Amino acid sequence: MKRAKSWAVLMVAVLMIASLAACGGKNNTSSSNATNKPATTNTDTAAPAETTEPVEDVVLSFWSLGTTNYEDLAKEYTALHPNVTFKFQNTSDQTAHHNNLTTALSAGSGAPDIFMLEIGFMERFIGAQDKFYNLNDLGAKDIASNYLDWKWKQASSIDGSFQLGLPTDIGPTVAYYRTDLAEQAGLPTDPDQFSAAIDTWDKFATVAKAFKDKTGKPFTDLTDLLFNGLRDQSADEIYFSKADGSFIGDKNPQIKKAFDFTVKGIQEGWVGNTQLWSPEWNKAINDGDFEVMLGPAWMAGTIKNAKDTAGKWKIAQLPEGAGNWGGSFLTLPKEGKHPKEAFEFISWLVSKENQLKSFEASGLFPSIPALYDDPAFTKGDDFFGGQAIAGEYAKSANRVKPVYYGPLHDQTDAFFKNALKNVLEKKADPAKEWDNAIKQAKTLADRS
Repeated sequence: MKRAKSWAVLMVAVLMIASLAACGGKNNTSSSNATNKPATTNTDTAAPAETTEPVEDVVLSFWSLGTTNYEDLAKEYTALHPNVTFKFQNTSDQTAHHNNLTTALSAGSGAPDIFMLEIGFMERFIGAQDKFYNLNDLGAKDIASNYLDWKWKQASSIDGSFQLGLPTDIGPTVAYYRTDLAEQAGLPTDPDQFSAAIDTWDKFATVAKAFKDKTGKPFTDLTDLLFNGLRDQSADEIYFSKADGSFIGDKNPQIKKAFDFTVKGIQEGWVGNTQLWSPEWNKAINDGDFEVMLGPAWMAGTIKNAKDTAGKWKIAQLPEGAGNWGGSFLTLPKEGKHPKEAFEFISWLVSKENQLKSFEASGLFPSIPALYDDPAFTKGDDFFGGQAIAGEYAKSANRVKPVYYGPLHDQTDAFFKNALKNVLEKKADPAKEWDNAIKQAKTLADRS
């Protein structure tokens, strides 16, 4: 349908030009504002008429993901560029969203002009460079310095010559904590003081054990998020080598540290026994059954669902660094016939001004650090006791280091998460569980 429409527009344009030429010429301007102006005919034969191509009507298909304000911003863009309109397809199902693109790219048809790519699926597509426009060729290099370096590199080839997508939002991780429980345990309730009390993982473990001994409650909610907190502080790579894709999880000391630290929490009783996203976990959030949750910026939405806990939460920084969970990029599949117009739009969409709008309208945390000084980031949040939580996310974002995940990250990560679950629920031997997770990961890597 898109191709047929393009031919129709082209034929109309050809007929218009022929008609105008027969009448002695016409000077149509090519600016976007000109589309609202009536045509005029030059009858002054003393001066030659200027002839320019009419502005082409462009329809950009956009596959978006989750809750954003992008459709509203697209309407603003069309008001500025009346010849550019959009056809959105939105879904909240990440797996289906990315599988649909995989199918379209494999078939050679059906892909959109603009595709919103979630970071968790980046490695599936970063190697398929022949299927996407290199945004560096369209001007991306000129705006790279506007964005967090680690975020930009997530969508870059190893040598930086190919840029798959422009950065949208990010999910820097922080330590959400209950001030009422902290006070009961004799811990500081001030965010800076709480951060200082747990600013190394050793101090975190000491405080956690003391909290458990005094209150009888777990210090942190569950094994998965605790493991993630240390895992994501790996240097450069986690389970796989960015250079050749080989499995390096058994050689990464941070993975062993994350595993052993989580085991320590299990054995000392200060890690909760709930499953992420389960009703039991949500109930524990509401009932105050733990002190700390290590989670990304967008996890605040989950916490706020526990409305009875309003005013009892604040945010501190993770020990020894930070991590990131989530965030997306805007990519341009090569099936799109209007890469210039599409790039102009997405670079406008993720500009400083519009990332601020997306943050205020949809909670998409910006990947442009210059925004972190904006007054919007100093506003207090009543749910979090008046704390300017955006400022805490900004601190975390500036502490994140670039790290490579690899296309088999999720499957491999599940082996270690299951091993920890066995230690927690079945009292399994940690050493045997570690060895089994390594064996499963190596087998997966070899078969792939």
